[in-house]
Amino acid sequence: MHPRRLLDEHGLAARKRYGQNFLLDTTAAQRIAQATVAGEHGLPVLEIGPGTGTLTAALLGAGATLTAVEIDRGLAGILREREDLSSAEIVENDILAYDLRAFAGRAQRWAACGNLPYYITTPILFALLECEPQPVRIVAMIQREVAERLTAGPGSAAYGALSVVVAYRARASRLLTLRPAAFYPRPQVDSTVVVLERHAQPPVHPRDPHAMLLLIRAAFAYRRKTLANALELRDPSIPRARTTAALAAIGKPPEARGESLSLDDFARLADNLT
Repeated sequence: MHPRRLLDEHGLAARKRYGQNFLLDTTAAQRIAQATVAGEHGLPVLEIGPGTGTLTAALLGAGATLTAVEIDRGLAGILREREDLSSAEIVENDILAYDLRAFAGRAQRWAACGNLPYYITTPILFALLECEPQPVRIVAMIQREVAERLTAGPGSAAYGALSVVVAYRARASRLLTLRPAAFYPRPQVDSTVVVLERHAQPPVHPRDPHAMLLLIRAAFAYRRKTLANALELRDPSIPRARTTAALAAIGKPPEARGESLSLDDFARLADNLT
């Protein structure tokens, strides 16, 4: 059933405050679901923002053991009423408030999938990438410009903390592009479906991975400032002199900015700061 008709029947409407654009394309939904489950029948999958259930149905059809987190109470009610979705656990919650680590701890081996709201795409991806145990893969519909950030390299305008964390955690690839007509209501931009496949072994091995992840976030918190200034502003316990000494130890100038450092640079810098 078309989402507009489904919403009308329940006296509901798409809500801009939640960035709701509901997937219409069932063929695309099947491709996304198959990429998420990857032939592993019974794989626990966390779906973010199931909306009116097009992707939810496809994930169940692909064999996922599904937990779907929906912030909209009305939509959660619609999903629970659908007999074809009865095997899914529908959770009414904000994904950023949901206990992701508890879910991951129960599942151990799991995947995440969803049509991510544009306004919170980056926080959701960080939450997934920094969760332990990590998902074996993340398949997400995101804005094309965000997709470009996932694979950006040092020195490019799109390069940022998300680029570095993705490089550390996963191998990123693009599955397909979805035009605005694939959604209701139509968004203003194209969407890209990306697949983040967890590395079997991380490409770098810092002594304290958590400290490195915090360093990466801090390095881009004040993008226009030098790394030494940015770190001191973010954490006064890291004075500029300490950072410049650590930069010198890895062969970087004192005026270096976060955008000039590679993943390997961040790993070595973290080791010199801790």
